[in-house]
Amino acid sequence: MSIIFFRAAVLLVTLIIVMRLMGKRQIGEMQPFEFIITLLIAELACIPMSDVSIPLIYGVVSVLAVFIMHQLLTLLSMKSDLVRHAACGKPSVVINKNGVDIAELKRNNMGVDDLIESLRGTGNYSLDSVYYAIYESNGKLTVLKDEEKENKYLPLLLVEEGKLKKNNFELSGLNDGFLKEVMAKNGVKTLKQIDVMTVDGTGKVYFQKAKEKFTTFKTELPGEISW
Repeated sequence: MSIIFFRAAVLLVTLIIVMRLMGKRQIGEMQPFEFIITLLIAELACIPMSDVSIPLIYGVVSVLAVFIMHQLLTLLSMKSDLVRHAACGKPSVVINKNGVDIAELKRNNMGVDDLIESLRGTGNYSLDSVYYAIYESNGKLTVLKDEEKENKYLPLLLVEEGKLKKNNFELSGLNDGFLKEVMAKNGVKTLKQIDVMTVDGTGKVYFQKAKEKFTTFKTELPGEISW
């Protein structure tokens, strides 16, 4: 028991020193390769910590070897944009002056739902409340906000990349007639021609045709519908 305690203490001290030398980034601010290296170091430390048949020095050397590789990769990233982009990726502009960039979202294996969820995390609830939205290489979303537009009502995503979001459509209480009317007013015959469509409780619609700039407009909600 005392041997395991000693081994764990040695590896813990080694990990603390290595993590301190790697820098003060929080988990959410790590680049992809830094996150992978952190997981790898933890795994390498666990094996000799619990298995007394493995020499303790093996664990310490493995952790130090990974740390050295991290330092080398960090240095190369600072010297070469090519290496940095390969190891860390590049920022991705997912909302621009034309609206949501579906191609960029797909490149990041994301959908409009994921984008809206990230926007809510920044305090923005409607797609037209920001001029630009950028996913940084560490996965964090940063936005250039339109200060003139306030978020007072919650928009619901009704159409995403040509597909009706049935749950949101039922939740809104809207009917097919409302959807067909909006489509007709915008010269759209099928849902496949729509990249993004949201509507809030006041009847404000965010409408973006495939590969076209978005538009926003007010429309009458049927009956007493509001949210």
